Formats: sequence, structure tokens, C-alpha cells
Amino acid sequence: VQLQASGGGLVQAGGSLRLSCAASGSAFSRYAMAWFRQAPGKEREFVAGISRSGASTHYADSVKGRFTISRDNAKNTVYLQMNSLKPEDTAVHYCAAKRGIVTIYDEYDYWGQGTLVTVSS
Repeated sequence: VQLQASGGGLVQAGGSLRLSCAASGSAFSRYAMAWFRQAPGKEREFVAGISRSGASTHYADSVKGRFTISRDNAKNTVYLQMNSLKPEDTAVHYCAAKRGIVTIYDEYDYWGQGTLVTVSS
């Protein structure tokens, strides 16, 4: 599986962005998907995850109520809608895929190249 993330950019605090992650290869619906992020000087951290069917989602406490993860298995794509963005959301955001269930740990089988989100104050 190859993952291609897009949608990052520069936005003012309080604004919104939607990230997309397109997967190539077969059997996208067999993979749990997640978004992680890594800010400068910090470790990579879990942001949100979604089950294979899309029925179950998980969020880091720092983004609950502001971010929404979704997927379209017909389009082999997972999304991250980010609202009410804060300067502390500034980071490179990565999508990831794994067989089985979502985990908050970076034990994923495939990773995208990352897309930079910058939130100005």
C-alpha cells in the first residue's frame, strides 16, 4: 500500500483545513487508518484513527471536538477535517495504515510522506 497525503498549508488560528490521504494498491478496506503528527523538536504523536469500516473512530484528547476523521473506501481515501485550529497544531501530519485494529502507538505497516500544517497566531 502506498499512501499520498495532501491538503496541508498555512492557516490562521481559528481556521480550518482538510487533509486527504489517498491509498494505492488493493484492499484499502482491510486497513485501519490513522493520522499522526510531529511538531519540530517533538516526538510523533497519534491524532486520530478510524476502523476498517469507518464505524469506529478514536481521537487524541488534544483534538477531540475539533478534528474529524473519515474514510471513503470506494475512493481509497481517508480524510482529516481540522477545525478551530490552534498554533500548537502546527506539525507535519502523516497518514498511516495497518492491518487489524486502530492503535495509538506508531505500530503501523505503511506511512505516507507527510504534509505540513502551519497555524499562525
